Amino acid sequence: MSSSFKIPFKGRGHSYSQEEIDLVVEIMSDSDTLTQGKYLQLFEQKYREFLGVDHAFAMSSATSALEIAAQLLILSDEDEVIIPSHTYTSSAYPFVKKGAKIVWADIDFESRVVNAKTIESKITNKTRAVVVVHLYGYIADMPEIRQLCTDNDLILIEDCAQSLGTSLGGKRAGTYGDLSIFSHHSQKNISTLGEGGVLVVKNPKFAEIVPMLRHNGHLGYQDQEYYWKPAMSNVDYPKINGNYIEPNNYCLGEPQCAVGSMIIDRVDSVNSLKRSRAIQFIDDLAKFQQLIFHRVDNERHNYQHLVAFVQNDKRDQFIKKMFLDKGIQCVVQYYPLHRYPYYIKHDLGEADCPNTELFFDSMVSFPFYETMKDYEIEYMLESTISTLKSI
Repeated sequence: MSSSFKIPFKGRGHSYSQEEIDLVVEIMSDSDTLTQGKYLQLFEQKYREFLGVDHAFAMSSATSALEIAAQLLILSDEDEVIIPSHTYTSSAYPFVKKGAKIVWADIDFESRVVNAKTIESKITNKTRAVVVVHLYGYIADMPEIRQLCTDNDLILIEDCAQSLGTSLGGKRAGTYGDLSIFSHHSQKNISTLGEGGVLVVKNPKFAEIVPMLRHNGHLGYQDQEYYWKPAMSNVDYPKINGNYIEPNNYCLGEPQCAVGSMIIDRVDSVNSLKRSRAIQFIDDLAKFQQLIFHRVDNERHNYQHLVAFVQNDKRDQFIKKMFLDKGIQCVVQYYPLHRYPYYIKHDLGEADCPNTELFFDSMVSFPFYETMKDYEIEYMLESTISTLKSI
């Protein structure tokens, strides 16, 4: 489908260096193992150093990291978890699967993410946890949200799938929460060969059992005389506060971990490039009031996506003309979750989220990735101006 567009909305966020490619080929040719090896250890070490945290675990995806986060909460059908409706579905359904009731929080219209006010209005005596999604690459008001959760004895989960490398108040995204997840999917600013994620935990008791939850319940025997007796490894139930938790297989392979251990070194440079391009694009369109962007020229935003609100109900007309007349594949993103059949069938179809409804129904997301050429961005700018003048 992308061949029909001059500028497609690509499913790939960046390129790989020859050094990164060569390392993957070397592992494929010579590595003793393709999983659970030295590059897993290296990737996790570099992640801990990058964020300044004690515990970070590579996962097969951000969704699998969220699945384990939901398991660690030991949820019941009496528990409520506050989650924005304006996000990707995997921010929410792991908690549905564990039996919790989702309470939808609205976004702040300007920032397009939740804040302490929109969360606080949803807290009840049944609330157990809050999931904050740093959507589009913008870190939410975490000092205020962190204090709110502390004051109400709530577990705070940061969904940093799009915000790796952003910071606020001298702290990186993912360092405010009790649990935090990151994504290295193909579209992200850095990707571990298409899929991959990381789970960050603060609680040392959680950190002890996450490797078991990730890898089929495996753990070593105590005082094992020989490596093969009584077996190569033990398998047991991880346990939290007397509750047993079923294990999974959410391991990330060695080639992916190896790439991750290298590419994390250029997160800040990729973010800086995309941010500078986004700011220039936004500034060049400043006189066109039909588009409302969220302009943030600092490390609080990495512009994982470049999105705008289209005024006067002209969104569909704008996208159609950009497609048919200019060959540019603009899209809409993050259908309010409470509108999906999955959530309606779970009796989660009701939401008081007017900003979410308003923003989604008139938002546009532009093609925006690291490998875009200067002439492509210039063509997209010229096409946007021409289209705005014509609608």
